[in-house]
Amino acid sequence: MIGIVATLTVQPGKQADIEAIFADLAARVRADEPGNVFYQLCRSRESDTTYKVLELYQDQAAVEAHRTSPHFRAAGPLLGAVLAAPPVIELLDAV
Repeated sequence: MIGIVATLTVQPGKQADIEAIFADLAARVRADEPGNVFYQLCRSRESDTTYKVLELYQDQAAVEAHRTSPHFRAAGPLLGAVLAAPPVIELLDAV
């Protein structure tokens, strides 16, 4: 399995926007991506503008299916409008 942790820094005042974007995106990921095991947006307790997306996929093919899915691509411009910096992506191998 492959884990991904995406750290997102949101513009001040855009927290409700990113949470709404991810509520829709997560529902689509869970419904339309059978290779996705876990997909959850979490807000930092230390900074109200820092979020982490915790993701777990069965294999690399499932990661690619996520990255190329219509719902993930459609979310890109919406996320770009609320982020203060590019996402920081960490790839992990499950043990």
